[in-house]
Amino acid sequence: MERIRQYFLFNDRRTDFRTEILAGATTFLSMMYIVIVNSTAFYAGGMNFGGVYIATILATVIATLIMGIAANYPIAVAPGLGINAYLVYVVIFSQGIPWQQALGIAAMAAALFTILSLTPLREMFINSIPESLKKAIAAGIGLFITLIGLVSGHIVVDSSATLIAIGSFEDPVLMMTLTGLFVTMVLFVLDIKGSIFIGMVVTAFAAWVLGYWTLPREILSTPIGFDKTFMQLEFDFSPTNLMIVFTILLVTLFDTTGTMLGVGQQAGLIRDGKFPNLKSALLADSIGSLAGAFAGTGPTSAFVESGTGVAAGGRTGFASVVTAILFLALLFLQPIAEAVSSIPAVTAPALILTGCFMVTDFAQIDWKDYTEAFPAFLTMIFMPFTYSITNGVGVGMISYVILKFVTGQWRDIHPMLAIMAVLFTLQLLY
Repeated sequence: MERIRQYFLFNDRRTDFRTEILAGATTFLSMMYIVIVNSTAFYAGGMNFGGVYIATILATVIATLIMGIAANYPIAVAPGLGINAYLVYVVIFSQGIPWQQALGIAAMAAALFTILSLTPLREMFINSIPESLKKAIAAGIGLFITLIGLVSGHIVVDSSATLIAIGSFEDPVLMMTLTGLFVTMVLFVLDIKGSIFIGMVVTAFAAWVLGYWTLPREILSTPIGFDKTFMQLEFDFSPTNLMIVFTILLVTLFDTTGTMLGVGQQAGLIRDGKFPNLKSALLADSIGSLAGAFAGTGPTSAFVESGTGVAAGGRTGFASVVTAILFLALLFLQPIAEAVSSIPAVTAPALILTGCFMVTDFAQIDWKDYTEAFPAFLTMIFMPFTYSITNGVGVGMISYVILKFVTGQWRDIHPMLAIMAVLFTLQLLY
């Protein structure tokens, strides 16, 4: 036990086993919803639920263990809700790319992310994107995810007159979604740990009472379905797929870096502006994404819900080890997870509220400088209204470069940003 204390720097970070175990369990309860939400999304995209369920857990365990043991951070890593929603609803659904190729795209992005994490290119890449566009990309993805949740929860429906409209309040799915949404929001404002998960449980219970689903005969079982997704990825190096690789890489870089900086600041791990063991932390995410793609799920990302564990006192990677062990135990709860996933109202509130968490920094954009405001606005709006993150990022970068150039502020244009704007222009045209 003493070796563990010394390795994880318990004394330096003023913590103990009890606090770290509690923090790891708190993070687990706050983010375990991702196992059901992610598996349900890829199942809708044509994949085997059990295979994605197992792959999601394995990717989470591998990445979180690396984050805890190698980087010594109380940060959990799992398949990201935003980027995987993009992979399913845009890449697979809208663009008609087979899920096998989608996994191949995710693997290519993860491989590039690993290379960038080992070289100074990663820092150069991130620094080339202006802060206004970084915030707009996060906000746009948030709105995009919210729209997906509203549609899956039947709150927003098609309309021949107005394109979209509010759903019918006689629809039980809509009513269950609203119930789960308000329960989750109330739990959040009351600062109840694991709010999203508890909201999902309440919604599932309501659906069971109303007879919309039944408990499976088995609660515990041996995991099945992994052979349906393991090593099933395919590689296609077409220009369209390569642009998707670029988009996934871009979003993953911003998402992971932003989360680690935020949680690291909260935990007091950033000193003199420096993030210790940053390379190991970034490798945790990239290796998790690689493992996930080969196992049968999408890219991983540092989870902002790790902040709940930090708030509970977590200061070392031992908390992440606890979180990983608890996720591993979920492997044997596959039957109940699969039963719950059949009700869209269970996962819709999590998708809807994720948007709220992702738009918070949008207010920090300088709205009086139109060379910053217009591109940021277009970035955010194009994502949900064109149902494409790629379109939003592309239009934002192109408009930023054009506006800065015509106003004589060409020094604000990083050369790499200009190259990306040209690439996006070619992608949108051809």
